[in-house]
Order: sequence, then C-alpha cells, then structure tokens
Amino acid sequence: MAYTEPMSNTIDKSLFEAHIRELETRWHQALQDNNLDSAVVLADAGMDYFLDDQAAPFRPNPHFAQFFPQRDCAHSALIVRPGETTSLLFFSPEDYWHQPAPLPDWAAVFDVNVHGSEADLTAEIARHISQTPRTAVVGQSASDGNLGGSSNPTALLNHLHYQRAWKSPFELQAMREASALAAAGHTAAAECFSDGGSEFEIHLAYLGAAQLTPDELPYSSIVAVNEHAGVLHYQHYDRNRPARSRSFLIDAGATASGYAADVTRSYAAANETLFGSLISSLDSAQKQLIADIRPGQPYLQLHEKMHHQISAILADHEMLHCSPEAAVTSGISQAFLPHGLGHLIGLQTHDVGGQQLDLQGTQAPPPEQYPALRMTRELSQGMVLTIEPGIYFIPMLLDQLRESPSADAVNWTAVESLISCGGIRIEDNIVITDQAPENMTRDAFDALSSASA
Repeated sequence: MAYTEPMSNTIDKSLFEAHIRELETRWHQALQDNNLDSAVVLADAGMDYFLDDQAAPFRPNPHFAQFFPQRDCAHSALIVRPGETTSLLFFSPEDYWHQPAPLPDWAAVFDVNVHGSEADLTAEIARHISQTPRTAVVGQSASDGNLGGSSNPTALLNHLHYQRAWKSPFELQAMREASALAAAGHTAAAECFSDGGSEFEIHLAYLGAAQLTPDELPYSSIVAVNEHAGVLHYQHYDRNRPARSRSFLIDAGATASGYAADVTRSYAAANETLFGSLISSLDSAQKQLIADIRPGQPYLQLHEKMHHQISAILADHEMLHCSPEAAVTSGISQAFLPHGLGHLIGLQTHDVGGQQLDLQGTQAPPPEQYPALRMTRELSQGMVLTIEPGIYFIPMLLDQLRESPSADAVNWTAVESLISCGGIRIEDNIVITDQAPENMTRDAFDALSSASA
C-alpha cells in the first residue's frame, strides 16, 4: 500500500511555485551580496541517541524546509546558484527497513536528481564544491567542515534570517491550515477538560482531533491543570484525574507543510468566578490590543502597553492597591507577567530574526527590565507573530514580590486564593496587514464553530 501524506501536507502548486521563485530571488541576491557563487543547503539527518541505534525525531534544516515543505527528506540537499533553477538532490534509497521517501509531484519546480545511495549524493555535492569553491554549505552537518566550502557563513544567514519575517502567500496559506488543525485539537481538549479528563487524556484528545502524531507537533504541548498552569513550560502529562479541577491552560500547536501554529487557551471551572472573570478580561484586552496593531509600531511598545492593560485588570479586580501606572513602573506587573508578549513564527515556533534590525545582522537586544522579550523589531506588513499575554500566580515570583518595597500594594488574600489555579495565557497568531491584522487563530476557531453549527 502506498504511503499517504498527512492532510496537513496538501500543497497548492501555483502558490508553491511562486513561493520558490520568490525564495530563489532572496537567495540569489544574498549570495551575490556576500560574494558567493552558490549554496549547498543540507536537509541534514536524525542523530542517534547516545549509545543507541534509535534516532531523535527528524526535523530538517529550516533553510531546506523553506524550499521543501515535507519532513521525509533526510540526507537530501539543494544547490542554489544565481540565475539558475534550484537543484534538488533527493535521497530515496531502496530499503525494506523503512518506507523510502516519496518524491512529491510539486517538486517539479526544481531540477531534480534522485539518489538511491547516500555516498553518491555526497560525492555529487563534493564535485560541485570542488568546481565552485565560493560555495556556502548551510546545515547542522556543515559545521564539521568535511564537505568543504564556507560552513554556515554568518553574513549570508543574517541576510536570510532577516527576510524570513515576511511570509509569502504559500507560507500564509500553510499557517492558516496549521491554525485550523490546532483549533480542532484545542476544541477537543477543552471538552475533555470539562469532562474531568487527566492531562494525559486531554493530550490524547488533542492529538486525535488535530490528526497529528507527537513528532508532527511544532513543540511539545503544554497541558496544565490547576497549579501546573503556573509553570510556563510545564512538561508533564499527569495520568491521574484531578480530585478537583479549578483551571486549565493548554499551549499546543500544529504544523502544515512545515509551518507552525502556536495557540494557547485558558479555562476556569464553573465555580471559579474570580479566575473566570480574569480570563474574560484578559481575552478582551488581548483582542483590543490586536485590533489596534498597525505596521510601523515597535513591538516593545506593544509589550509595554500590555503590561499596563494587565495591571489595569488586576486593579479592576481589586488585586492591587495601586494604580496600573504604579504597578508597571515599580515592576509589580512583571511578577504576574514574566515572559515577553510574543515572537515571530513560521518554519520554527520561535522563528529567527526577532531581534535583528537589518540584513547585516544588527541586533536590538531586549531592554534590561524585559529580558525574555523575543521580538524587538518594528512591525511591517507580511510579518506573522504571536500575541500571548498572561497573568500568572507563580509562588517563586510572588515570594520575591512579597519581600520587595511594593509588597503593600498587593491584595495578598485575593492573590493567594488563585495560586492553585496557576495562571492564564491567551495566544493568537496574527498577520500584519496594511489595516487591522488578520487573526489566523480566531478565524480558525470561528470557522470550526460555524461548521459545527
């Protein structure tokens, strides 16, 4: 029986061909600007665990994946030369231990050479580099220098990473498809939580509805019930159903054609009125913040605005005895929101270039008071990023706040009553347009709701 691609790998050939031609234009200019005649882009391969013959789940080099949006490509390579169609050296050996990689029909946009031998493929790369000495070799396995050429040249990668922030129509369509898969998974997860499911049961419900295996997720899902929601990257799946469910936070994504969706939702049990009210207020604030986003805004400005909105929410719920402005300037708000507002997203969940200001790689590190901020660039049309504010009740941070000069500004009785709820995060993926952003996440949830009505 022939292998069937996941539903998430359906590809519009016309959009894909336009994407490849645009990508070639970027690469050709980057090579010329860096006095290079070609680039060999390696898919790389899985690495075995130490003292084992089992490999970690394979993820291709993202520079390769931007050209070839399918994970079944280990050991393959691309040769990119200015003025020429990109060559694909596709590895598909005859094998009865594993299913050979199928060559997809959309690969016709490349000059394709199929190799059944890894040695033959490597020899072809070596011949190319010997004939074209000014060649960059890009990929994890390029770092050993065995292939020759220039290994992962920083100047070339800076050029490419800066431009990854702007997505082609093909990339946007893939991310919309990923958002649809994530919305289906989140809906099933919320239902499982309402039925009293354990974290493990919720995790399985998510995978089933999203129709993805764990290896196909862009990151390990965070499935956090009660106080576990106060661990920002909570990594376990409790097999036991909670004796009492107070809250639920799920940060879970999906991939389609190699591109990621990164979505978080928070829920309160029916009798958790204060926590439920905080979720509702944060949801409204997040939607308003997104509605007001326009090109030209510095991302840091949005991050600071959200700190003021979170402080206002806490004050409105009588959890602070000071003004929202005082909560921000004194650092109180950082105890309730210790992470950044969001990040670029695309081929990688935390996509590259979020702190890069130009093609040359000039960096804009986050300010000292917000060290976790991943995005410091100015927003422009075509960027895709997350907006993910949160309000958390983390004992370690609250203990530090209690010992600070600002301790008297906190209603500790109210705050401590919510520690066992952990925290709240609401995360959407948005596309910057010339008007209000496109919210891929909420559009996906709305479409799912309409389809089931």
